[in-house]
Amino acid sequence: MPTGRGRTGTRSSQIAMTCDDGPWQTPHMSNDVAYPVFRTPDLALALSTARRLMEFGRCEHSEVSVYAEFRSVAEVWRVAKELPELWFQGQADHEEFEEVPLKELVVGVQGRDLPDDPAAYEGRVPVECELFDLPVGSMEDAFTAVIGENMGEVNWEMLCWPDAPEVGFHGESKHAAVTLLLNTRTRELDEPADDHTVLVHVRSHSVDGRQMREPYAQWLARQVGLTVIGPGQRP
Repeated sequence: MPTGRGRTGTRSSQIAMTCDDGPWQTPHMSNDVAYPVFRTPDLALALSTARRLMEFGRCEHSEVSVYAEFRSVAEVWRVAKELPELWFQGQADHEEFEEVPLKELVVGVQGRDLPDDPAAYEGRVPVECELFDLPVGSMEDAFTAVIGENMGEVNWEMLCWPDAPEVGFHGESKHAAVTLLLNTRTRELDEPADDHTVLVHVRSHSVDGRQMREPYAQWLARQVGLTVIGPGQRP
């Protein structure tokens, strides 16, 4: 069951592991920053490029999550029919969570159980859908095939970025992630676009407003033939 909007970097910011797939470790407080490294209106190309970058850091525990927003009931029903395992959640006021019983769309419901009465969606749009912590390769193709013009994201986490001694950086796993933004260029999914953007995530380390690990993000991108094409985005 969903517990609210899934954010890129959420799970990897809670737990981390060693890059040799060793034991779980207690993380220090820190955040990530994500740099755009590729952009195209070609969804198939965007997905294959994101996967190429993800594979550079993929390890045994890597996972994928998906998220999207739908601004029409027709789109909710269309996607739920194709992917009934997705969880859907509508908009709600905080007071509604105190009601008993809670309305299905307030707490979240799987696509196969969505109400078929349009009145149930009054005041609930946009409706969010999400599915977390999936095996890599299990959802990406199906999800991108049904996204249409809706904004969303595919997020690969629990990756392991390697050391880059030639540029003076140690590897990392806590914030190692790749995100494919669908029909938007922002992590907040607050501005639609006619193209798709691939982001590489690294740990944020800012000194006097300057991101000190941006050269590491640039190095990671270069390893798969990409380059940083814009400023970093914070969560």
